[in-house]
Amino acid sequence: MTRLLPGLGLATVATAVLLAAAPALTAAAPALSPLVVALLAGAVVGSALAWSARRGTPDSGATGRAAVGPAARFLAATAPGTSWTARHVLRAGVVLLGLQLSVGDVLDLAWRGLAVVATTVAVTFAGTLALGRWLRVPRDAALLVATGFSICGAAAVSAMTGVLDRFPGRRREEADRSDAVAAALALVALYGTAAVVVLPWLAGLLGLSDAQAGLWIGASVQEVAQVVAAAGSLAGATALATATVAKLARVALLAPLVATVGAVRSRRVARTATTEPGRDDGVRRPAPVPGFMVGFLAAVALSSLGIVPAPVLDVAAALTTALFVAAMFALGLGVDVPRLVRTGRRPLLLGACSAVVVAGTALAAVLVLTP
Repeated sequence: MTRLLPGLGLATVATAVLLAAAPALTAAAPALSPLVVALLAGAVVGSALAWSARRGTPDSGATGRAAVGPAARFLAATAPGTSWTARHVLRAGVVLLGLQLSVGDVLDLAWRGLAVVATTVAVTFAGTLALGRWLRVPRDAALLVATGFSICGAAAVSAMTGVLDRFPGRRREEADRSDAVAAALALVALYGTAAVVVLPWLAGLLGLSDAQAGLWIGASVQEVAQVVAAAGSLAGATALATATVAKLARVALLAPLVATVGAVRSRRVARTATTEPGRDDGVRRPAPVPGFMVGFLAAVALSSLGIVPAPVLDVAAALTTALFVAAMFALGLGVDVPRLVRTGRRPLLLGACSAVVVAGTALAAVLVLTP
């Protein structure tokens, strides 16, 4: 615990500052999620510290030992706590996210709306993975982009990151994973913000009804804040209500998607351990369904039963945001911004393709399945 305290303190202070600034940021950019802001803030701080650490280490002096500057010492002191935050606090946030979802809300869409949502999620996830392979985007990056665009933006990326963290790799692979998380969140923010402007305009141009427009927006826009901003720009309350329920239906698919990916990765680890020489001893196969996703489903069940008082749900929602902000800031500290900029063209193109796929699939499904 002593080793964790500096990093936990840094994450706590950063979370308090970011949450205090959230109202002003929301007023300036309603479609920008606090989670993305926290990730960007962490990336800026982490990159600045890493740059200062590199400048302070080359001198060896008379002792033959490399001089370690204050930035390097600060990074070494905070790393255990921020790594713990990025892993465990993130999973706690995913569990509490389940309290914001109930089965009854999802069923309000009826079978046509649910079919639109399920079709959009399946086609977007599979299509983005296929496009990622075609564009030669790293596997983890393509998986995170596919999850964020098909389900619920930053929260879905966070949940899938928790699955990937259960399969640790070499140090270079861990660094690439941090960059992949940053890229996926940046793409969600970029193309989701564009959708806030473009989709309501297209809905009016196509002559969609309020219910159709709301369903299209809820089934295709990434972040909850972006869905509210887009649907809220349309006249009438029907579009906003339909969009919100459709978004909740997409969130409900987070658990089976994450569980499926976890099971596939678990089998792959076991297969590698049994087929490669020297890899079959001491290899622990992770559980097919992550424990935090079991907690997520339990939270959904509690919310669906209606036994959790409304004040408790309000506190849980605020705590969920705080936990995600802390985790995103901690993840951002490990992002190498210069390398992300140098290698970001392919993920940027993948995000554009995924945005077209999710919007096009949802629109086609709405036109075919709804009157």
